[in-house]
Order: sequence, then C-alpha cells, then structure tokens
Amino acid sequence: MNEKVLLGVDIGGTKCAVTVGIPVGEDIEIKDKLSFPTSGVWETIQKIKDSIRAVLERNGVPESGIQAIGISCGGPLDSRTGIIMSPPNLPGWDSIPIVKILSEEFHAKAAVHNDANACALAEWKFGAGRGSRNMVFMTFGTGLGAGLILDGKLYTGTNDTAGELGHIRLEEYGPVGYGKAGSFEGFCSGGGIRQLAQSLARERLQMGGSVSWCPGGDLDKITAKTVALAAREGDPLACEIYRISAMQLGKGLSIVIDILNPEVIVIGSIYARNEDIFKPLMEEILRKEALPLANKVCRVVPAALGESIGDYAALSIAASLE
Repeated sequence: MNEKVLLGVDIGGTKCAVTVGIPVGEDIEIKDKLSFPTSGVWETIQKIKDSIRAVLERNGVPESGIQAIGISCGGPLDSRTGIIMSPPNLPGWDSIPIVKILSEEFHAKAAVHNDANACALAEWKFGAGRGSRNMVFMTFGTGLGAGLILDGKLYTGTNDTAGELGHIRLEEYGPVGYGKAGSFEGFCSGGGIRQLAQSLARERLQMGGSVSWCPGGDLDKITAKTVALAAREGDPLACEIYRISAMQLGKGLSIVIDILNPEVIVIGSIYARNEDIFKPLMEEILRKEALPLANKVCRVVPAALGESIGDYAALSIAASLE
C-alpha cells in the first residue's frame, strides 16, 4: 500500500480500537482494524502504540505513510490542547496529553474529540448528514450525547461542552439522566427508558397486576430493548413507556430546532432501531411546539453508519486535519 493512510484511535471504557482508512474521493475506505481491552492508563497507551505499528505492518504501510491520527474518547477533554481530563468511564486518565504523545511518537498530525462530536463529524461527512451545513447529531444510547455542526464546522463551544443536550430539564420530575431528574437524557436514553420502565412496572406489580416483559417480577432484568420488543407486540404498558419517551423527544427536539435552526437532526442507537415507534408522536409534538418556519426545513433522520460509526468517528477526526 503506497498511499497515505488515516489512523483512527477509539478509546473506550472497556475496549479500544485502532482503524486504518484510506481517503477515496469524498469517502473513506476502512482497510483494517485492531481491537483490544482497555486496561491501566499507560498500559493502554502502549497498546495503542503497539497496535498502530502492528496494523501498519500487516498492511505494508511505513510510519511515514501516516497522514493524520484522529482520537475519539469520552469527555471531559480539551480538544484545543489535546488533553484527556478524567472521563468517568476511564479512571486514572487525568490530564493525559494524548495528542502530544501520539503525534510525537509517529511524527504525524493528531487531534482528539469527545465521542459525540466525533460521531457528529462521521455522520456529517459520511452518513445521514452528508451535504448539510447545519446538523445536530444525538447518540440516544446508554446516555444522550450530542455533537453540533454549525455553518459547515464542528462547534465545540468555549471549553468543549457545547451540545450537552442531555442535561436540559424537560420536566420537574422524571427519570434521572446526566445527574438531573426529568432531563432530556432521563427520558431519551437506554438508561432513562429502563428507569421509567422499572418505575411503571413496579407500580403495576404492587397493584397486583402482571408485567409480561418482567418475568418473576425481577426489575433488574428490564432493559430498553426488552420494553421495545414488548411494545412491538402491542403490550399496553410497554407502548406507554415508549409513548412517554417519544413525547419528550419531540419536546426536546423542538427546543433544539428553535435555537439552532438545523437542516437535519441525526439520531443514533435506540431511535435508529425503533424509528417507527418514535416518529409519529415525535413529529406531532414538533408540529405543536417548534417554530413552524424552523421545523419546516429540518429533517429528523436515523443515523446511517450503524455499528461502524465508532470506526468512522475516529477516522473523521483524522480526515478533518488538513
């Protein structure tokens, strides 16, 4: 392989991955990937270095063939200085200058962004937001993270905290997300849906009723997926849980649309897998709550990159380094 390559480094709480990609016109072709478990800080950083060298070697690429390195990691971090600052899912990663470490090791440009911003870049450049200038990406997974593309650029705010939509309080009471009861994340995340389902299932069981998707009354076994499957089968209580989440999704998105006036809002994970459940009520709420002119020009669509989004996310950071 003679051409220059992009490297993506995805640092997660349980596993890490190094991906090799080649720019092909307006796209990136993913050539190879190495994954490994996350361990101690410096052990993991050494494993990242070793994996970069291993994946380059097996693809016949010299270190001089690295065009850029993109690093995706949970926040908080400082993308301007390239420092990871104590993410809750990465204990011990306190003020780690990851960009300096990798750029000096491999004599290549490098940059780091939090995973939501990295995914926003990926969906904007290669996925459902391609061709837009103003796009919002929302994770809607375990939590609710977001990344903003404004006027054709990633917007990270004054200190990398722009786009924390999950922290918006939608109701005074409700499931807890982002440390706040009734928050956007509380209603629109896997963890929040699970809390809501546990609460309503507990109420039903205490009243002497039964819950088909909670066998034996074991509330700990409830997940957003089990509730979604039950909702698809027409279970009234499961349908009510997703009705509440869809209604709050519409309310939260109406705030986003009114403030940012985006062309497209791309939503991943739970929404992407269950768009048919969420969309009708969400759109009804948007018609009631959002400014008509802003709502008219905004599309809400599922993320397009699926399970590959993590690979594209880190590579998108590398591709943005010119």
